[in-house]
Amino acid sequence: MKRASTIIAGVVLALAVAWALDLAFPLPPTPQYSPIVLTSDGTVLHAYLNPTQKWRMKTELREITPVLRKAIIEKEDRWFRWHFGVNPVALVQAAGRNAFGKGRTTGASTITMQVARLLEPKERTFGNKLLEMLRAMQLEAHYSKDEILQLYLNLVPYGGNVEGVKSAALLYFQQPPDYLSLAQTVTLAIIPNRPRGLVLGRNNAAVLQERNRWLKRFGEAGLFPQQDVEDALLEPLDVQRHAAPTLAPHLSRRLVRQFPRQAIIRSSLHRSKQSKAEDLTRNYVRRLHELGITQAAVLVVNNRTRQVEAYVGSADFRDFGSQGQNDGVVAVRSPGSTLKPFLYALALDRGLVTPKLLLPDVPTNFQGYRPENFDKHCNGEVTLERALAYSLNIPAVRVLNQLGVPTFTDKLRQAGFQNVTRNRARLGLSSILGGCGATLEELTNLYVTLADGGQHTALHLTSSPERKPPGEATTALVSPAAAFLTTDILSQLTRPDLPLNAASSMRLPKVAWKTGTSYGRRDAWSIGYNRQYTIGVWVGNFSGQGSPALTGSDVATPLLFDLFNALAYNSPNDWFVPPATLDFRLVCAESGLVPGENCPNQIIDYFLPNRSSGQRCQHQREVLVSADGSFTYCRACAPAAGYRRELYPNLLPEVAAYKEAQGIPYRRLPPHNPQCQLVRGGAERAPSITSPTANTEYVLNAREQQQLLLSCTTDSEVRQVHWYVNDRFVRTAAATERVFIRPPAGQLKISCADDHGRNADVVVTVTELE
Repeated sequence: MKRASTIIAGVVLALAVAWALDLAFPLPPTPQYSPIVLTSDGTVLHAYLNPTQKWRMKTELREITPVLRKAIIEKEDRWFRWHFGVNPVALVQAAGRNAFGKGRTTGASTITMQVARLLEPKERTFGNKLLEMLRAMQLEAHYSKDEILQLYLNLVPYGGNVEGVKSAALLYFQQPPDYLSLAQTVTLAIIPNRPRGLVLGRNNAAVLQERNRWLKRFGEAGLFPQQDVEDALLEPLDVQRHAAPTLAPHLSRRLVRQFPRQAIIRSSLHRSKQSKAEDLTRNYVRRLHELGITQAAVLVVNNRTRQVEAYVGSADFRDFGSQGQNDGVVAVRSPGSTLKPFLYALALDRGLVTPKLLLPDVPTNFQGYRPENFDKHCNGEVTLERALAYSLNIPAVRVLNQLGVPTFTDKLRQAGFQNVTRNRARLGLSSILGGCGATLEELTNLYVTLADGGQHTALHLTSSPERKPPGEATTALVSPAAAFLTTDILSQLTRPDLPLNAASSMRLPKVAWKTGTSYGRRDAWSIGYNRQYTIGVWVGNFSGQGSPALTGSDVATPLLFDLFNALAYNSPNDWFVPPATLDFRLVCAESGLVPGENCPNQIIDYFLPNRSSGQRCQHQREVLVSADGSFTYCRACAPAAGYRRELYPNLLPEVAAYKEAQGIPYRRLPPHNPQCQLVRGGAERAPSITSPTANTEYVLNAREQQQLLLSCTTDSEVRQVHWYVNDRFVRTAAATERVFIRPPAGQLKISCADDHGRNADVVVTVTELE
């Protein structure tokens, strides 16, 4: 009993000492691996040197095939599975050979001891050998046999700065370890003992001879089937060192920075799509160089999973002259007109518009902001669907003015637009025309949202399940009905931004898309989607330099179509279907509103029940006209007889002014009864001064004799207006006439009175430059 207690006490003491030594002398830190970025199927996409400038890529346990495991253990340490880090029998045999000089001098190192030496390289002495044994036993206490073998395969040298079996497999055979043949596997198994003598690519003949020798030994030992060994012996060895994979450099750099301590990062990219997108972008931009256009960026997103399947940050990462290392996917640029579809979708949801609703497209002053269309021309009145398909600026600003800038920017904040979120307090109506900052990633995801029925969630740059996780947070930015109507408009082919000859091409993809061009032609955008994919394209220069040829339709859309044809050519031919929340109704063809009493021409339009406005059309109004048609009556001055009732266009003042200025004929209301004594100076019908803008300072150059423009909009019955400066009469002009004056410097009161006695005033300041 006493002896048993002594033994137990001794064991406990030994364990305590071992535990104390383990704490006092912890294992060396795990090796610093070369960060590698994988595709979604596990293929290496991009590899980087580790901090010590070595290629040391981490081999995962699943990549250690039975063939590799058998070859390494048979060659290096056949008793690996049974010993505890040190093989006593091998130590005795090695000591005998070394002492009596018989046979090859060896150190009897097990695989675990070699791992200890590779983790802590030291000079080969007897004392260091003892420390190596202790470290080996310590490793065995901390790691499983498979993990120790994995460490060994990650650390073994292959000459130069190549370490680890995965690095060697990729750099020499361009395959991961689990894809190698028997001959290739044995080749990598035999090199670590002689990394300087057996160098692949330089000593292939010596490597081949040694490989075949070991293949025969393995065959004689029955390690592999004889037929497999014979086939492996016939396999040639003609290898050379290749460059490490360098696809998707921008995304790879981004992910490595995002996960700095991760040796293996599995991205969401598809290798074939990424390679094709890079090639198409590089070759396409090469043809644009003579136009002064040097860069492009592309993002391809799977709408179902929200995974990014191709990510091209620039046309050529190595093009330092064109700043190719900049990432165009995350660069903040002016979005041009690419936000218009989202604005109209929001307006559809708020009931402000429907597809057939007519919007004024005439020169308009929005509290001092006067937008112009891209082609500098106006169209009078256009339907919403035409305004979006033709990317007209003035109707878009009008709708944003109705919706409200804060409402619009708050939705963009929910959509993850970071620059808009930071600057939302300073943004105005110009934001819909590119007066804000956005990235290709943010814009593309906004179009993914439209493709997904208005549901928004973040894009995935790393691999995730095939479908969006059930618990993943989503935000309903717009309704499915508004998203469908927007998609329906964007898929129309009758539009000016369709590339030349594309309509007659058999390779025109079925997509909904929108283009955009920033001010100064610095950025060209084209973003499109179908049921399966959304692709965003930006083309321009990272320097910000513009080019006359840089427009979304001429430069970005051809690349977008090429990408769809190359990457989504086998997509199912299904298309978006109207949701149950949409319905049809008859509307007046002249206004797009619910027909009133005087609307004989009616058409069918989509609408959102309980959301779309039910306002009745009043595009014509009944007027009391004298018998000879020379003037009109109001209810107060109409005679008992001698007049007739007629219908006249009920135009907005700015639309009437546009028609007058352009000489467009329309049925104009006769002047009012001059004998009418009713005071009709209500402010609601007074002239509206469109120039100059109230409370604005105007700086005029006296040497150039610059002048100030006076203009206004009035009711259609107004024929003349009278202009005053500081209550002094200037001149009488036609209601639509543009008047130019040379005003005195200082604060001025500009007044306009119409021929019905109604007036309006604005105050401005004029400063003269000598």
